Amino acid sequence: MIRIDLDVMLARRKMSLTELSQKVGITMANLSILKTGKAKAVRFATLDAICRALDCQPGDILIFEDETT
Repeated sequence: MIRIDLDVMLARRKMSLTELSQKVGITMANLSILKTGKAKAVRFATLDAICRALDCQPGDILIFEDETT
């Protein structure tokens, strides 16, 4: 399973979810869905915008968790 770990990068960048929402142009509701792991998919354009706003790489916020172990 792949999850999006926004909390760590937001803390490193000292940015709130509200500020990220404003910079990226994504609603708080949609960012909350990503943050809580309830999202089934994420568009590359959204991932690109988040990485630009947080000055990070996709691998910094996408975490692979092996569910078989």
